[in-house]
Amino acid sequence: MAANSPSTAATLALIADDMQEVDKVIASRLQSAVPLVGEVARYIISAGGKRLRPALLLLMSGALGYTGSQRFNLAAVVEFIHTATLLHDDVVDESTLRRGRPTANENFGNPASVLVGDFLYSRAFQMMVETSSLRVMEILADATNVIAEGEVQQLMNTHDASLSESGYLNVIRSKTAKLFEASARLAAVLAASPPEIEHACASYGQALGTAFQVIDDVLDYDGNAQEMGKNLGDDLREGKVTLPLIIAMQRGNTQEQALLRSIIETGSTDELSSVISIIKKTGALDATRQAAATQAQLAMDAAAQLPINPHSKGLLQLAAQLLERRT
Repeated sequence: MAANSPSTAATLALIADDMQEVDKVIASRLQSAVPLVGEVARYIISAGGKRLRPALLLLMSGALGYTGSQRFNLAAVVEFIHTATLLHDDVVDESTLRRGRPTANENFGNPASVLVGDFLYSRAFQMMVETSSLRVMEILADATNVIAEGEVQQLMNTHDASLSESGYLNVIRSKTAKLFEASARLAAVLAASPPEIEHACASYGQALGTAFQVIDDVLDYDGNAQEMGKNLGDDLREGKVTLPLIIAMQRGNTQEQALLRSIIETGSTDELSSVISIIKKTGALDATRQAAATQAQLAMDAAAQLPINPHSKGLLQLAAQLLERRT
């Protein structure tokens, strides 16, 4: 997200006080009688990040006029779920760098990262139960299950040079967009919104999350490693076949397709510069950005169905500014 853009900064300023309350909830609920649990959890959460999922829940709550304190609790819940997935992801992917510093698994080892991820999941479920809302628990339980399915599907797709665009989209809608969707939907449930507004909120979240991930996949080949805080070509090394690669495979000549197929199947980054060259030559980056723009427009169309106020205008701005994201 272009967090340094004036419009995005102004949008996030609308919920700055709310986010401080969420941070208080996070700090208090990370307490554990086992010191390593809190140490690892605080390490990854304090790494910063965009906090987009809790921000989305807070902005959507504001757009719908909900001011109850339960929004702080649930914003912390979605951040815990997201953080748990990051801990597990980095172990599965054997990642060493996230947000410009060593990953938790690099610092504390794989067993600690996996087990603290489990702690965050279970703490999140404790906190959902406290809402005494079956609907809230249903949304978050379903989202967490879909995310896990998406992770497994992505694992099955590893090093698969024949992965289609629809197969790719299915994974990111499960793995990434589902928690965005749940965050937005939760705000509608808290606000006791009618079904059509809840649907608009969920549609916004899914489209925004999909666009966010598509842009993320562009930046793996067209970003600045220092700005992003991760290594360029990580997706390729991990065998992840993302949209830029899929489109380049479709558009490349026979020789380029053979090279890409070989590199996808081996996960070698020795010829990363050649891969990037093919991706740019075939126009795959522009086509991928256009796919993200289509999703961003769907998010804006959904946001247009919400009451008109500074928070809903901020949601429109978030979707529009997403396309300028560089980190």
